Amino acid sequence: MAGLQRVVRSTVIDAPIERVWAVLRDFNSHDQWHEVVEQSRIEGSERSDQVGCVRSFTLRDGNRIREQLLTLSDTEHKSTYCIVEATLPLQRYVATVTLKPVTDGNRTFWHWESTFATPPGMERELRDTVAQGVYEAGFENLRRHLRQGSDQRAPGAAAMPTAMPMATRRIGVERYGGPEELRPQDGEAAAPREGEVRIRQRAVGVNFLDVYLRRGWVPQMLPVSGAAPGVPGMEAAGTVVDVGADVSGFLPGDRVAYLGPVPGAYCSVRTVPAEWVVRLPAAVEDDVAAALLLKGITADYLLHDLGRVQRGTRLLVHAAAGGVGLLVCAWARRLGAVVIGTVSSEEKARIAREYGCEHVIVTRDYRFADAVQRACGGADVVIDGLGDAAREENLAALARRGHWISLGQASGPLTPLAPDALVAKSLSFSRPVVFDYVSTQAQLAERAQRVWNALSDGAIRLPPIERFSLESAAQAHARLESRGSAGALVLLP
Repeated sequence: MAGLQRVVRSTVIDAPIERVWAVLRDFNSHDQWHEVVEQSRIEGSERSDQVGCVRSFTLRDGNRIREQLLTLSDTEHKSTYCIVEATLPLQRYVATVTLKPVTDGNRTFWHWESTFATPPGMERELRDTVAQGVYEAGFENLRRHLRQGSDQRAPGAAAMPTAMPMATRRIGVERYGGPEELRPQDGEAAAPREGEVRIRQRAVGVNFLDVYLRRGWVPQMLPVSGAAPGVPGMEAAGTVVDVGADVSGFLPGDRVAYLGPVPGAYCSVRTVPAEWVVRLPAAVEDDVAAALLLKGITADYLLHDLGRVQRGTRLLVHAAAGGVGLLVCAWARRLGAVVIGTVSSEEKARIAREYGCEHVIVTRDYRFADAVQRACGGADVVIDGLGDAAREENLAALARRGHWISLGQASGPLTPLAPDALVAKSLSFSRPVVFDYVSTQAQLAERAQRVWNALSDGAIRLPPIERFSLESAAQAHARLESRGSAGALVLLP
């Protein structure tokens, strides 16, 4: 069997929680409202709300399933059930349904999640079946069922009152320093104002920019004090809770991701400008979106806008086994480039090769120029996240008319580069910031879609993802800075 899969979906239903719960607590009601279910019965003449009862049902496609009710709580509006027998190859399937009232009391937040194992090679197919065919279709089916009923919100009911702040758990920085300065705190996510969206976050991306903010290398982006701690994080994925006035294109319950120039993503609920937000395709899970959005868009503009990478381009990628590095290597190889990468260990070298890096240089002391010249005669483009320690080696590794893209400063801030350092080989230098390439919502949506398309058609491969709880943000930063991680890191609130 393959590893354990997890599917999570949430939405908001335009009906009071008591009405929604009256339908969902009936373990035998789904053939009345879910279109994929043909007929259902409770075995042994037990009540349909009796913990331990088993429902046996047939799907319209002919599959048969038996599920057992494990828990049912009227106070928490929560139930758990499992599959005990099925013609679908869903193994160890356990699902939980949880309802919570939205702040106006007349709408209901519905969270549905499950874990299960699948036969090897069927992971995506069965995830999509559960996510789309069961959960997302179920949300729409229940909305339709309730609209047809007679006990929705009464005609003439009062308009929804102004939304209230929501509690959020966040990671604050009260003073600049090491990972230990990342400390969990309680806070509030403000009600969305005009043009804003409030999001219940399911996954938060961790990037080296967050490390720079924590260290105080970019104090204008993250001013901190004991009275007003800064919250790092530039991207996350989750579910829309509510929206402010004049927001179009997003509804409560929509699955979304965002990327913005103002930090604050290390939290469980956040209110952000709608122009930072994009809808997520059903096939892209929350943790994948948080791992890929910023890094994938970065890879896109590095290769297509700045590097103009094409067949035969000699591309040097530092930290080739990192989150951005693996995406760049795979995408550049698809474009026909000759890809050279630097890594800090033999294990990372193996991973970089798997992702398309043709020539891998293992170095921990930032010595690589001679190896690059031997491998390909010099690099046309260097993508550098190392910083000052790699300065002279980058200049030596570049071919004539080469372009050095300074993307980060893991080894320390880059000292000013004199023009005379470039003139010997007619070199060029750039220092881009991702937010200037997604300065409008349309640009963000277009580039995000290019990333999702590249993932779907195999131009990029999903990098390894290391997952940490939100409360373990300090451990995630320590892992990132240790040079021991490969791929992407995400926090799960």
